[in-house]
Amino acid sequence: MARILIVDDAKFMRVTLTNVLEGASHTIAGEAENGIEAVSQYKALLPDLVTLDITMPEKNGLDALKEIMSEFPAAKVIMCSAMGQQKMVVEAIEAGAKDFIIKPFDSSRVLEAVERVLG
Repeated sequence: MARILIVDDAKFMRVTLTNVLEGASHTIAGEAENGIEAVSQYKALLPDLVTLDITMPEKNGLDALKEIMSEFPAAKVIMCSAMGQQKMVVEAIEAGAKDFIIKPFDSSRVLEAVERVLG
């Protein structure tokens, strides 16, 4: 199964995603809590997939996405957003994100997005 990097500033969101993904036999390659950590963890781990929150301190998910995609155009990134962030989701898809999931997470939707992006 896939090695996944989980990026979210909220610990409980990272734990929630970890439980869903590990329950489907994926491996959590690493975690980050802001965009700066996300970029450095991506470079260090080269995961199969990244779940990337949009709203985070220090560097937001859109900026981190753009940085990752500029260096690793084949990166597979699923954006995570709260309701009402549709404009940012569209911008993320245009910047290279492969899918998005809405918080609060629905386990089946998370796994559906992961399987689709991994192809």
